[in-house]
Formats: sequence, structure tokens, C-alpha cells
Amino acid sequence: MRALVIVSMLACLAAPAVAQNAPADPSASENGRYSMTPAPNGFLRLDTRTGATSLCTVENGAARCVAAAEERSALQQEIDRLTRQNEALKSRAEKSGGLPSAEDFGKAMDYAEQFMRRMMRIMRDDDPGRKT
Repeated sequence: MRALVIVSMLACLAAPAVAQNAPADPSASENGRYSMTPAPNGFLRLDTRTGATSLCTVENGAARCVAAAEERSALQQEIDRLTRQNEALKSRAEKSGGLPSAEDFGKAMDYAEQFMRRMMRIMRDDDPGRKT
């Protein structure tokens, strides 16, 4: 079952790339529209035009296909959210000239100072030659 989930996820991730290479003319031949991948107890069918996946099993010589759980829309929503977030971060970096603000720089220096003071204290406390 785990292998089926992995195969389904891989097919969902590959679907947009495969769908982009599909013929632009919808009246084109249906040959090659579906890609079949072996899976436990059957095969996974990928519609290269739409990206939809189905798990197909063969019972008594007849193939029975059931649509796989649709995770593609959730993945696309996450991709879109990350794209928007990336654009916002790029825009903010361009506005600041790519440098941190004075406030951010001050915070970084405060952390560095705390680190150095703590390290110095640790070094003094661990110095075997030091008399206490």
C-alpha cells in the first residue's frame, strides 16, 4: 500500500510536466494519452492531458479503474502560496537594497555579543590553570 501512495504522489508531481507536452489540438489522436505504470495488484494510469491518476486492477480479465486521491490540487495550492511568499520576500529585499534593516542588524549584533560573552565565561570556568 505504501508503494501505491509513493507511485501516486510521483505521478501527481510528474503530471504537470507530462501534460505540458501533450498535443495542443484536442482532436489529436488519443494514442499515448494515458501512461501506465505497474503497481501492486494492477497498474497506475496517468492521463497525460489532464494529470488525473487512477489505480486500475484487473479482475476476471477486465480492468477496473478508480480515481486516485486527488492531491494535485493541494500541491498546486502550496506551490502557489510559496510562489507568492517568494515574490513578497524578493520585493522586500529589493526595497531594502538587499541589506538588513538597522533594527535587524542591531539584533544580530546583540545575539553575537551574548554568544561571545557566554563563550568567554565558559572558557574562564573551564580553565584548569585558573585559581579560584
